[in-house]
Amino acid sequence: MSEVETTVRAVLADVLALSPERVDTFRADTPLFGALPELDSMAVAGVLTELEDRLGIVIEDDEVDGEMLETFGALTRFATSKALV
Repeated sequence: MSEVETTVRAVLADVLALSPERVDTFRADTPLFGALPELDSMAVAGVLTELEDRLGIVIEDDEVDGEMLETFGALTRFATSKALV
């Protein structure tokens, strides 16, 4: 598991108040936005802000869309791409 993936899991657990055990079961195809009741539009802002802080990245408003939040894998790939820049 990469450092970014570990951070994404921790952010989801912390911001959404999910148990670490639940987040540990997330796979690349685990649906997020629209499937997790805890991840509503207000929580998205918290998740993205926390990812920025923990990974030292900047997420521009125009980069945020439904696809990047669709699955755990999509969010992790997005965060990884930002962390590598």
